[in-house]
Amino acid sequence: MTLNRAVAVSKVAGPADALAMIEPLEGSLGGYFQFHGSRGAYLSQLGRNPEAREAFGQAIALANTAAEAAHIRRRLGQLQAETPPSGDAVTRP
Repeated sequence: MTLNRAVAVSKVAGPADALAMIEPLEGSLGGYFQFHGSRGAYLSQLGRNPEAREAFGQAIALANTAAEAAHIRRRLGQLQAETPPSGDAVTRP
């Protein structure tokens, strides 16, 4: 339920508030792929790409189906395409 609420919070207040809302739940939701996928999305939106990649990797490892893993891999691929190897975000004109 809190993960769903965090999505709404991210739309209204931004990803930092949503991330602050879900991070305390890592102890209880740390084995749930959607927790790590959501965390990765918020970290990515905040430009914290190395942490986002790690969260997406955890989500892939915990995915229950190939479709879940494929969805997170697409997000990870998008993030890697937007981030040069140095870890700095690409500046867009």
